[in-house]
Amino acid sequence: MTGLSDILRPYVDDGTLPGAVALVDRGDGKEPEVAAVGGADAGGEAPMVRDSIFRIASLTKPVTAAAVMMLVEDGRFALTDAVAPWLPEIAGPVVVRTPGSPVDEVVPAKRPVTVADLMTFRAGWGFPSDFSLPAVAPLFGELCQGPPRPQEVVGPDAWMAALGRIPMLYQPGEAWLYNTCSDVLGVLIARVAGCSLPEFLAERIFEPLDMPDTGFAVPAGQSGRFTHLYRAGADGGLDLVDAPDGQWSSVPAFPSGAGGLVSTADDYHRFARMLLDEGGPLLSPDAVRRMTTDWLTPAQRAGAALFLEGQGWGFGGSVDVTQADPWNVPGRYGWIGGTGTAAHIVPSTGAVTVVLTPRELTGPSPSPAMRAVWAYAAAP
Repeated sequence: MTGLSDILRPYVDDGTLPGAVALVDRGDGKEPEVAAVGGADAGGEAPMVRDSIFRIASLTKPVTAAAVMMLVEDGRFALTDAVAPWLPEIAGPVVVRTPGSPVDEVVPAKRPVTVADLMTFRAGWGFPSDFSLPAVAPLFGELCQGPPRPQEVVGPDAWMAALGRIPMLYQPGEAWLYNTCSDVLGVLIARVAGCSLPEFLAERIFEPLDMPDTGFAVPAGQSGRFTHLYRAGADGGLDLVDAPDGQWSSVPAFPSGAGGLVSTADDYHRFARMLLDEGGPLLSPDAVRRMTTDWLTPAQRAGAALFLEGQGWGFGGSVDVTQADPWNVPGRYGWIGGTGTAAHIVPSTGAVTVVLTPRELTGPSPSPAMRAVWAYAAAP
């Protein structure tokens, strides 16, 4: 019988991946199937193990969204509230006259940015399908958006000051734009809670869910379990991007709510099960329902097609609206991280799939290894 290890092994054997860890929980009450294959480094000196630690990139986004919903349920603010009282740097934003206009051709925003705008990625800042638009360049330059490089980003106050000088691409609420809103939410959480984002997430999410290996830096003394990170090289091989003693060896000045966390398959499985269990013990069922509802209009989904193929967007993650593959069924929700990581949940079956690899993706689409694991998990 074909097992999960057999699904992953070909991608290691042909050099596509140095290694991988995958977890499949079919929602049948049985223990999840977990496979660890290959190595944590391209040389194969450190074997991949079940509790290997990975940079999970955009899998951070739903964790940040859950933290926001906890503050909503604490009564600290409402989703409809403007964020200006806590984020005065963006109290009076401006918008480029058209998406293709120069950054100095601007008009005032028609209304304030709300918490809901940030949660649905419709605040006006972020990545469009066309990265050549003039107002996108400052996001990569001044804000260090793009592939995570945590030690190169300025602190939250300086980062927000820079954001306040960058015009929006669209009016608040008009269009879906990827990534930046989750970083803004991370700052919002810290300012409202009166503590750092790492402290809030540790106290309110990671400790209650028993996620000891999840944080903005590798836990002390655990660097031996931390994978290297690679991207595809020009010669067809793998180029090293970050080593275990690199960018994630200490908590950065700017903890990224969009892509800064490290974690393990088992830790992230616990977070996913919390959502499937209607939020217990952290959130109400209504909060989870809001997180996993597609909030985009058909036009906004069409405009985000580069990122969302057959999907909409909830709070921090994609939501399938049409069936595109055996595993893409309406209601499924999940996330893909640019560091070769992915997780998805199928509420109709109670299934959870987590795939963690140490190779950067070349775009927003899932890798062949991810697709293979998802097909395996969806098979009867």
